Amino acid sequence: MLSIENVTLQLPYYANWWQRRWATCLDSLSMNVARGEVHAVVGASGAGKSLLAHAVMGLLPKNAKLTGELTYQQAPLTAQRQRQLRGRELALIPQSLDALDPLVRSQRQVSWAAHRAGHARGNAWQAAGNALNHYQLDAHARHAFPHQLSGGMARRVLTAMAHVSHAQLIIADEPSVGLDPVQRDRVLNALRALAEQGKAVIIITHDLRHALRIADQVSLMRDGRGIETAPAHAFAGAGHALTSPYARALWQALPDNHFSTPERAPQESQVA
Repeated sequence: MLSIENVTLQLPYYANWWQRRWATCLDSLSMNVARGEVHAVVGASGAGKSLLAHAVMGLLPKNAKLTGELTYQQAPLTAQRQRQLRGRELALIPQSLDALDPLVRSQRQVSWAAHRAGHARGNAWQAAGNALNHYQLDAHARHAFPHQLSGGMARRVLTAMAHVSHAQLIIADEPSVGLDPVQRDRVLNALRALAEQGKAVIIITHDLRHALRIADQVSLMRDGRGIETAPAHAFAGAGHALTSPYARALWQALPDNHFSTPERAPQESQVA
């Protein structure tokens, strides 16, 4: 459904007030995301994960330099096409809960998303209520302002907004950050359910352990580069099915693997 081929992103910065330079934030990055799967993009802060999401959605700054090919549904994902599809076929569930309007109740915000996606105004309100019910948000949550919601409830409101858009590609940026285990599982299960409906779901996260519970494919990023893409089941045992040392080290260092690290090969003795 989505193909990312040799994408490089550069953003400007000023070493001095008169001297502009370019920082490479994504470097020849490639990956493919299929319909009906959850594709986890995993990396530390600063790896370029959120910038990748913004590149796909067409939300980069105007002065960004983006090269490479983005293809959606076998057609180039141009800036014009991104504007046409954003909020309809392409949906972003942002990391920050500030994406919710602090002065508007939940159901009203979801109904706005439904209307932008093409629902008539009368149908949009009903569609919003159905979506909130689908994500187990009761009447109190539907009429609450964002500050009255827990973190997990607010993220489910954002997920409901993607749901009513009928988006076929959904990108969730750090969907489980700051949530307790119960709320985290509810949010992740909701994203898994979207994939089972035939949609493509990208989860951007630094938490490999929780992503593996629902992911089909995992792409590891580091310093703007793609290190490895592997099926989720490759993260098992000692990680012998993984091809890169970085992926194996990351897997073996998880708490479930007792924070182990790969053994280093002994250094060769130097000949005098």
